[in-house]
Amino acid sequence: MAKTKELSKDTRNKIVDLHQAGKTESAIGKQLGLKKSTVGAIIRKWKTYKTTDNLPRSGAPRKISPRGVKMFTRTVSKNPRTTRGDLLNDLQRAGTKVTKPKISNTLRRQGLKSCSARRVPLLKPVHVQARLKFAREHLDDPEEDWENVIWSDETKIELLGKNSTRRVWRTKNAELHPKNTIPTVKHGGGNIMLWGCFSAKGPRRLIRVKERMNGAMYREILSENLLPSARALKMKRGWVFQHDNDPKHTARTTKEWLRKKHFKVLVWPSQSPDLNPIENLWRELKVRVAQQQPQNITALEEICMEEWTKIPATVCENLVKTYRKRLTSVIANKGYITKY
Repeated sequence: MAKTKELSKDTRNKIVDLHQAGKTESAIGKQLGLKKSTVGAIIRKWKTYKTTDNLPRSGAPRKISPRGVKMFTRTVSKNPRTTRGDLLNDLQRAGTKVTKPKISNTLRRQGLKSCSARRVPLLKPVHVQARLKFAREHLDDPEEDWENVIWSDETKIELLGKNSTRRVWRTKNAELHPKNTIPTVKHGGGNIMLWGCFSAKGPRRLIRVKERMNGAMYREILSENLLPSARALKMKRGWVFQHDNDPKHTARTTKEWLRKKHFKVLVWPSQSPDLNPIENLWRELKVRVAQQQPQNITALEEICMEEWTKIPATVCENLVKTYRKRLTSVIANKGYITKY
């Protein structure tokens, strides 16, 4: 049987008005072009409930009991990597047969959804403590101090990159909780490697590293690019150089070279890409490069160099101006990786 069209609220109210005016159900039906049974149903509903509005409908009973919902909500909260198949098997063993979409919908009503686990650096307790120490020590540093820092890093940009994913169940804004992330080690592959630096005044040198970088090559890059970048950026006296704790950066010979050149180096906590604003510039660069769709390594390098110079100085300025927020986020997140 075809489903009948629901009467509008105005029509239902008109039926009641005509009934109150003394008209019969047959007369009302003839006047409005409706069946007598339809008119009668509306009038009976009005007499019983004093309204013509649609009443709440109970719908089909839920297949998963409240106890079952609590059980697998607790399961995925404890282990976000639990799959729908795992939950399906648990429910079947308990005598409940449901589909995977039903499980997804039930978890979604509990504020949980299936998301790809974020890849973040592996943090050991010593890293967490070092990050907290850094954030607390520099929390009250004036904005001018961060404006006098040259930030640097290396990154690899892929020509055709593929990233594996893994899904987890999590609540909103919990994507960076350790249980919802996939720990990674820096530099997992790619096509070209770049070294770059910037300050609050804008991006500076960007260099392609064509061979496997070692300490000697790193010192050569700094020798040829760091001081010219500082001059171009018109850094104030006493400017500070930032780099992470990659073994090439912390090698005894590199430290000695930096000391002899009288470069002041920012003491840096390991495994802390979220504290380095250049990571945001790398992301910006990679988006710009992807939009250009380079077809070979030569084109990839050319586009990288071109797009790097196009990044507005205001972007760099804002990254440095809001640096205190990074520190407060690390403290609020108890030393674990934060959004950046």
